[in-house]
Amino acid sequence: MFGRRKIEYKTDEQLRGMVRAGVVTSRALDAAVAAARPGATTADVDAAFREVLAANGATSNFLGYFGYPATVCVSVNEEVVHGIPGERVLETGDILSIDGGAIVDGWNGDSARTVILGNPSEEDQLLSDVTREAMWRGIAAAATGTRVGDIGAAIEDHVRERVGQRLGILEDYVGHGIGSQMHMAPDVLNYRASGGSPALKPGMCLAIEPMLVTGGIATSTLSDDWTVVTDDGGRASQWEHSVAIHRGGLWVLTAEDGGASELEPLGVTPVPIPGS
Repeated sequence: MFGRRKIEYKTDEQLRGMVRAGVVTSRALDAAVAAARPGATTADVDAAFREVLAANGATSNFLGYFGYPATVCVSVNEEVVHGIPGERVLETGDILSIDGGAIVDGWNGDSARTVILGNPSEEDQLLSDVTREAMWRGIAAAATGTRVGDIGAAIEDHVRERVGQRLGILEDYVGHGIGSQMHMAPDVLNYRASGGSPALKPGMCLAIEPMLVTGGIATSTLSDDWTVVTDDGGRASQWEHSVAIHRGGLWVLTAEDGGASELEPLGVTPVPIPGS
């Protein structure tokens, strides 16, 4: 069909490049999470991520993307996604999502984690836990399912089984293919949808990233043209990993163990990419 975006299917050699980008992304996120503490600014979080990229000869795939002015997105409390780091001082009780990526030898990594500063409230902890669990259920579905839509179905099913309608699943922001570009076909929905979706095939790399909120799913973009906030002030959580599907199985590119610690309890054993 004219205008349909093509999915990029990668060779094993190209997938090994994706592994390198994923590992750098994971280590940069480790540093950013460590920098996120009360009294630090969101710019400090950005700087920690940036330093790891520089030390590994990597570049940011966020910086300059459609004019985006920072290395990572740091979204705090009611900010859902695309929060621009700056002079905001982080406080005890804040919940923030840190989303970033690396380019290594032309290949992209992309991952996000939620951090709660200080002793979390029961509601914030549940929000982050369910978002993270749903991401891993989606990743497991990428390993065992047949179509991309199976990922979103698994994410929604877990959220509804765990908390019913207590948390909202954002529909305006979804996962995506990833590879020689950060955002590629196909879209990876975080909810069950009717209609067909692409088959899960070897060589496909996907960024799986559910975003959940404590209230309604309506959002608005602030005057900076980037930061997305919930309309009702509900708090938000984002978790994301990039994964590769290959002939032998699935490997989580942005987890240094390939996702084994989280997937094996779900009945999925990650398989390293041949030659990596």
